[in-house]
Amino acid sequence: MRAVARETETTILKSRIGHLQLGSEGNLPSLGGATGWLNSRPLTPADLRGHVVLIDFWTYTCINWLRTPPYVRAWAQRYGARGLVVIGVHTPEFAFERDVDNVRQPVGERGIGYPVAIDSDYAVWRAFNNRYWPALYFVDAQGVVRHHLFGEGDYERSERVIQELLTDAGIGGVDHGPVAVEGRGVEAPADWAALQYQLVRQPGPVDAHTFEIEFLDPAVEAYVFTFG
Repeated sequence: MRAVARETETTILKSRIGHLQLGSEGNLPSLGGATGWLNSRPLTPADLRGHVVLIDFWTYTCINWLRTPPYVRAWAQRYGARGLVVIGVHTPEFAFERDVDNVRQPVGERGIGYPVAIDSDYAVWRAFNNRYWPALYFVDAQGVVRHHLFGEGDYERSERVIQELLTDAGIGGVDHGPVAVEGRGVEAPADWAALQYQLVRQPGPVDAHTFEIEFLDPAVEAYVFTFG
């Protein structure tokens, strides 16, 4: 499911970021169900203890995810030397997304240099009880999941969570200003005010065929979604 947000029950701890209260959502689940890894050897919760960890669930055809990599890349670059470890978890929505070679291409195109767990069997997805693309899970240096975000947006607060968890871990010199990000192309933020929809429907079962749509506006961007 691609969604914007979901609320969960949490145990409120003392850590606060402005009006944000960080909770305890349990220990970091195992990543052992991954069917492969890109940019890294397999990582375990024990390997990650002592680091602040950001887990990013994604699938490369999700338009909501495509607008998030500029921020995640920038966080990995800015805070990696301070102890942040970013791990992407690619969980496919469609059968063709299970092909590892198909995942390697967007990893290169999106400039993703941090570790990516290939979750083609949904084992990591189920371990987190996750249901959304994209989804971020913020883990403290003791291996406890402290915060989550489902869907795109809310980037400034997400960065403040990272900063606070690093500070709580005793890391000094953490820059508490927001990172400068400018998404381009498919990574550009949505212009929600100007967004218009044209819905093309087919009654009955969807079978193999082709059709043509002519757009009169040269700046239009088209996306295809299937439901079922």
